[in-house]
Amino acid sequence: MRLSIPRCCLEPNVYTEVPDGGWGWAVALAFFMVEVCTYGTLKGLGVFLDDLMEEFRESNSRVSWVISICAFMFTFTAPLSTWLSNRFGYRPVVMMGGFLMSLGTIGSAFANSINEMYITVGIVTGFGYCFAFLPTLTLLTQYFSRRRALVTSVASSGESFALFAFAPALSALKQHIGWRDCLVLLGFVQASVIGCGFLLRPIIIKPECAKDDSEKDSLSVERMQAVYELENEQTKVFINSGASRGSEDSGVTSLSASNVDLKAALKLEEEMELEETLCTVPETKAGPLQPPGPKLLDVSVLREPAFVCYALFGLFATLGFFAPQLYVIKLSKSRGVETTMASSMLSVMAVTEIFGRLTVGLVLSRVSCKKTLVLLSYIVLLGLVLLAFTIVWEFWGLLLCCALYGYFMGTVGSTHIPMLAEEDVVGIHRMPSCVGVYVFIQSFGGLAGPPLSGVLVDVTENYGAAFFSCAVGVGLSAICLALVGPAKSGMCKKPSREKNEEEETISHSSEQPDSLEVDLVPENLQQPKEQD
Repeated sequence: MRLSIPRCCLEPNVYTEVPDGGWGWAVALAFFMVEVCTYGTLKGLGVFLDDLMEEFRESNSRVSWVISICAFMFTFTAPLSTWLSNRFGYRPVVMMGGFLMSLGTIGSAFANSINEMYITVGIVTGFGYCFAFLPTLTLLTQYFSRRRALVTSVASSGESFALFAFAPALSALKQHIGWRDCLVLLGFVQASVIGCGFLLRPIIIKPECAKDDSEKDSLSVERMQAVYELENEQTKVFINSGASRGSEDSGVTSLSASNVDLKAALKLEEEMELEETLCTVPETKAGPLQPPGPKLLDVSVLREPAFVCYALFGLFATLGFFAPQLYVIKLSKSRGVETTMASSMLSVMAVTEIFGRLTVGLVLSRVSCKKTLVLLSYIVLLGLVLLAFTIVWEFWGLLLCCALYGYFMGTVGSTHIPMLAEEDVVGIHRMPSCVGVYVFIQSFGGLAGPPLSGVLVDVTENYGAAFFSCAVGVGLSAICLALVGPAKSGMCKKPSREKNEEEETISHSSEQPDSLEVDLVPENLQQPKEQD
């Protein structure tokens, strides 16, 4: 039996403008499931922290390297994911990612040492996360414009729903079937990403021509005829003027005005031909030719100060993305909270994170100021909440900190990558080729965050030290984000100066005579010579 897939489900979607919907809703659903199986699962692995330490007799810092390596591979391989997506398409890359993350998670259930989990969860699953997450997010941002911030925020809430469901479910389930079988179950859930890959239809924006070819041809002929008639009339006037002036005029008449009209007509004709070329896409046997796509990997953005500042923001902010979920349960237990209540802290974070992702989309779709400034306010508040974890000891204080952290983490986590599409950073047209560079730089923060927190915990024997290191990283990220606007403004001044110099050069060259003066007065109209 042969399985036939409708061709309409495989071909790209062609629109005359960004649809702000359409097939984009199916891509949003796919991204929701990818969030569940990537970030949702990664942050939920903190439930197994005690089990791994007991099983392999390892310290906090050694076990935390599992999460750290996975987060690092998740983001470090972003340039490779970007290159493969632009080279082969989003669909096969995402499907491969679903297979790899499922394989790595299931394989970790059979690990006999923490080093083996570094390979299975850290490397294999990390590769799968990157191949699935980044192409889906990039394609989703291309289907939406006005609603981009809202849709990406809602779709990214899959991470929060997963954390809310997985934390209590896995905590209860591992008491009955053990942590190894729980990982096998997670692996089968992650295999659903392979099906999500089928929903990723590429999008092509093909501008619609205002008029057909016949209308353009007729319009061009009419305009040229009008110019020629005007030229003839001006020539007659110049001839008559030369004859009437007699000896007062030398008979040399300039055709500069007529020449300018002719050049304007030719320039208009060239512009119309260029527009026709851009609007017309020739077809071959392989199908319609697509317009040139973005670069496979645009490393030229590293020369732009605005992008460098934004990349450093992502680098330092990632220090606070994973360690809090990993250590919040241990922190609560060390401060007198019961075990059953301590595990609920992750659920509180997840619930408020959902609200954060939903509200930030509404805020960004309505504000009139620069969206990077809104993100800056959220990142500052996130750093203050992380500092509060170090000084709060009672249950209700910790619960409030978890709620606030979840909310602000939702606002930052759902917007920092889509924010690349804003003109304040790189813009929507350059995002597909620049996002890999950004996430690559961000990966080093994910690599250093959990181990650094684990080392501080082992040295100080205080789980609050993990949250302090996260607060320092988020504080540094706020400084870098605040510099994005000034850096972008400084870049804009340089092209403006170059443009003014170019216009000045053109104005000087236009002062030079570019017309040919000829004598159009007939000889029989010139005054006769005096008879001797």
